[in-house]
Amino acid sequence: MRIAIGQLTTGPDPDKNLRFVEEWTRRAADAGARAVVFPEASMACFGTPLAPLAQPLDGPWADGVREIARATGTVVVAGMFTPADEGRVTNTLLATGPGVEESYDKIHLYDAFGFRESEAVAPGSRPAVIDVDGVRLGLATCYDVRFPELFRAHADAGAVGTLLAASWGAGPGKLDQWELLVRARALDATVWVAAVGQADPGTGPGPVPTGIGHSLLVGPDGTVRACLGAEPELLVTDLDVEEVGAVREKTSVLANRRPEVWR
Repeated sequence: MRIAIGQLTTGPDPDKNLRFVEEWTRRAADAGARAVVFPEASMACFGTPLAPLAQPLDGPWADGVREIARATGTVVVAGMFTPADEGRVTNTLLATGPGVEESYDKIHLYDAFGFRESEAVAPGSRPAVIDVDGVRLGLATCYDVRFPELFRAHADAGAVGTLLAASWGAGPGKLDQWELLVRARALDATVWVAAVGQADPGTGPGPVPTGIGHSLLVGPDGTVRACLGAEPELLVTDLDVEEVGAVREKTSVLANRRPEVWR
């Protein structure tokens, strides 16, 4: 299955960012991609006041993504912000395209490294998977990568891969952590992980770093199959669905689990 990873840098203007999504999706479709995944905060970068720009899933920004998916015949996955209670927003991944209409609200909020996402963002409460041409893929967002149970939930739901959208903050050791965690989650669940982050903007729009780039595709055996640097770039790559079954026959971590011990 051919997918595309759109490592772009978004700014504070949702309309301008939507034009980026359209341009990059058309390029991905021209290269034969059946799905294209964009970073967390594709709608507007972090460091932007989120509540005033949040829109519902039937609002103009989401409808714009739907029109892009319809016009190109691809499934588009992109991060946006939807309204939530108490003046907060929900950090949402919209997945839309031929035969696909789903959304995932980020479950694990980034209350770490001196930042409290939960002050502005309400948590999601359910995993989500989509089927693209009969291939099941899970959805995850940024800090979720530190929680292996979500990726195993995708595998238990029949997924052979997870699409992970991020806006990974810069800092000492953060690139090493990003690569290590993505590879570990692929191994934990024996799934492909297509991890896309915001490109490194050089200097962010505010005090919150918006990305470091280095998006990557990791196979179900934990090996890196394709990767990018820090700059904005579109990666079109293939994942072998059949390889998941072969890896699971050799590395039976899912079958060998003993959840009853930990209850």
